[in-house]
Amino acid sequence: MNQTERELLKIIADMDETTGGAYNIRANGQLADRHVTENIDIKTKTDKPGIDIIIKPGTKNETVHIPVLISQTGLSDLVYNDFIIGEGADVTIIAGCGIHNCGSEESRHDGIHSFFIGKNAKVKYVEKHYGAGSGTGENNMNPTTIVNIAEGGSMEMETTQIEGIQSTTRVTKARLSAHATIVIREKIMTSGKQTAETDFTVDLDGEHSSANVISRSVAKEDSFQRFLSKINGNNICNGHTECDAIIMDHGRVCAIPEITANHIDASLIHEAAIGKIAGDQLMKLMTLGLTEKQAEEQIINGFLK
Repeated sequence: MNQTERELLKIIADMDETTGGAYNIRANGQLADRHVTENIDIKTKTDKPGIDIIIKPGTKNETVHIPVLISQTGLSDLVYNDFIIGEGADVTIIAGCGIHNCGSEESRHDGIHSFFIGKNAKVKYVEKHYGAGSGTGENNMNPTTIVNIAEGGSMEMETTQIEGIQSTTRVTKARLSAHATIVIREKIMTSGKQTAETDFTVDLDGEHSSANVISRSVAKEDSFQRFLSKINGNNICNGHTECDAIIMDHGRVCAIPEITANHIDASLIHEAAIGKIAGDQLMKLMTLGLTEKQAEEQIINGFLK
């Protein structure tokens, strides 16, 4: 890897040459490096681009990194990654994609990630998206995440779009069995003429399953965001979806939280709030010596933390 790719790796996955554990680094559409452990195996698919990540039952306190790097302008990369998490495992998976585009053509990554989380297994999934480069070509990403959680399993999902992505459509679909839980936290910032669309669908099929979907976003300048979150309560269950957004300049945000109760004991809640930064917040920070721009940055950083 070159210096640019190493810098991307640090930003999106907090990785460097000393990172241990299992990992698979994909750079410009090819395998760049891989390491497996006794409990975590990674295999290249033979029928389509992508990998299978296989985590043994009972695996505890291990982390696997699967970052994707693109530094070639005009490259369109597509991967299908399957995660098979064994019964009773408790692991952290750190993904993400970084694009550095210095050319005039579009650079793009589409990732389809499918999770099969075993009985009583726990997964923390962290995904960061970041774009940079001095070129005029667009940096675009379209992640799709499909989650199947067996009885008693759980998933905590943190997704962050840091900056530099011109267009993204983020699709997440989850299906939960009895006593399974999912928590999704999304953070997005857009600027310029960037667009970001989010589409969450969670089916609470099992008894006493639960979901908590939270999105926080900031739309600056002429950017546009659309947030759609659907929770279907198909059994005795608890579901909550929430969207909080700050708009600045000429930014626009459309929030559509949707809940459907298909069972008499489904307990579902939705919330949405969109607004500008409050003037009294700015004034308070400016009285402490910050400029208006510095005060805005402090408020945004705290909101997205």
